[in-house]
Amino acid sequence: QVQLVESGGGLVQAGGSLRLSCAASGRTFSSYDMGWFRQAPGKEREFVASIIRSGGITAYGDSAKGRFTISRDNPKNTLYLQMNSLEPEDTAVYYCAAAVPGSSWNSGYWGQGTQVTVSS
Repeated sequence: QVQLVESGGGLVQAGGSLRLSCAASGRTFSSYDMGWFRQAPGKEREFVASIIRSGGITAYGDSAKGRFTISRDNPKNTLYLQMNSLEPEDTAVYYCAAAVPGSSWNSGYWGQGTQVTVSS
C-alpha cells in the first residue's frame, strides 16, 4: 500500500505560481506511475498531469499544457506540480494519485488533497 500526502496549496493571486508536493510512503514509490488531478466545486474530477515511473514521459490535460510542470524525485519519494500563470479557473482541490503501470487511476492510491485558490 502507498500513503500519499499533498502539500503546498494555498491562496495566490491570478498570474502567480505555486508548487505542490506529494510525499509518498509505504511501498516503493518508483514502482508507480503518478498523477495530479483536481476537482472544483460542482465539477467532475479533472486530469491535470501524469508521469511514468522513471519520469521519462509526462502527459498533461489541456488546462495544464504550457503552464504546469509535473516532476518526481524517486530517491525522495516525492511528486511535484509546478503551477505558473495561475488563473481563477484553476481553483480546486488538487489530488495526487499513484497507479500500477497499465492499471486504472481509480484502482490506485489517492491523497487527501490540497486546496488551491486563485483570486482575480
